[in-house]
Amino acid sequence: MSAQPAALAIDPMRAPTLRRRLATMLYESVILFGVVFLAGYLFSTLTQQRNGLTHHNWLMSWIGIVLAAYFVYFWTHGGQTLPMKTWRLKVVDAQGQPVKPARAFARYVFAWLWFLPPLALHPLFSLAVPQTLAVFAAWVALWAAAVWLDPARQFLHDRLAGTRIVTAQRTAK
Repeated sequence: MSAQPAALAIDPMRAPTLRRRLATMLYESVILFGVVFLAGYLFSTLTQQRNGLTHHNWLMSWIGIVLAAYFVYFWTHGGQTLPMKTWRLKVVDAQGQPVKPARAFARYVFAWLWFLPPLALHPLFSLAVPQTLAVFAAWVALWAAAVWLDPARQFLHDRLAGTRIVTAQRTAK
């Protein structure tokens, strides 16, 4: 008797808990460390970069493009990155359909709202690093807590992009 593989079924009415989404983001950051490391190594090798300040803006642009390609590819090909598969989360559009590339790219751009506003305050107000980290932590906590204000329990960047995170449950075939 052989066990058949479990298929994933999407429950469109069930938003995952904030805890699961934040755990997924933490796992995603570990994966992205490797992606960014390899992208930076490739850039440094191809440009023969010997100093971190040489071509700094080009490097940041390159890493942004690589990250966009990573997320847009996975969100449009199955709706899940590896951490999302592990935690059984899936990105769909507002109607529960697979995400198209333009919507996935919009989600990627809006997701930067988790990071850019507090980090922009660092040079703007000449904040010290500990102050910047405190502002960043407070911003992320507020951004994450805002999920409780949304009736569908979605993050603001998902609402802006017209996407949603749903729970993908295992079902037997």
